[in-house]
Amino acid sequence: MDNLENSIEVMKAALEAVLFTMGGSVELKLLAKAIEQDEKTTQKIMDELIDEYNARKSGMKIIQLEDAYQMCTRAEYYSNLIKVASQPKKHMLTDVVLETLSIIAYRQPITKLEIEKIRGVKSDHAVNKLIEYELVEEKGRLNAPGRPILFGTTEQFLRSFGLSSTDELPSLEQEIIDDFKKEAEDEIQLKLDL
Repeated sequence: MDNLENSIEVMKAALEAVLFTMGGSVELKLLAKAIEQDEKTTQKIMDELIDEYNARKSGMKIIQLEDAYQMCTRAEYYSNLIKVASQPKKHMLTDVVLETLSIIAYRQPITKLEIEKIRGVKSDHAVNKLIEYELVEEKGRLNAPGRPILFGTTEQFLRSFGLSSTDELPSLEQEIIDDFKKEAEDEIQLKLDL
C-alpha cells in the first residue's frame, strides 16, 4: 500500500510540474500521457490534486477548463502579484461587446450574419474586439454559399468568467426571453413611429 500511495504522490508531483511549466491549459489526454496512465485515472488524480490545493488555501489553484487543466494564481492574491509585476491591461467590455459575446456564448457556433440578425445592427467591431480580447475565436466555416466563418468562445472566455465549460452558463427562463422580445418589439415600434 505504501508503494501505491508513494506512486500516486509521484504522479501528482509530475502533474504539478507539467501544469506549472506549461503555464497555459493542458489537455487531459496529454496529462495522462505525461504520467503514463489512462484518462480516467488521470482525471481522478487531478480531482484529488484540485481538492488538496483548495483545502490548504495555497496561493495557486488548479482549474478545469472543459477537458483541460491549468495552474493559476488565486484571485485573492492578485493584489500581491501586481506589487511586483506590471498590472496587466484589463479589457473593458462595452454593452455592445458584452451583448455580442452573450449571443456567441449561447448560440455557438454562429456566423456574423446570424449575430447581426439577432442584434439588428452590424457587429463587425464587436466581434473583432472579442477576437482581440481572445474571448472569441473562429471555429470553422459554415457549409453554405460564401462559407461564412463560425465563431465560438475560447478557454480565455471560460477563465475570465470562472466557468469550467459553457454548460455552466446560466439558463434563460422563457419569461425573461419573452420580456427581451417585447422590449425589442417596443423599441422597433418606437423607431417606426418617429
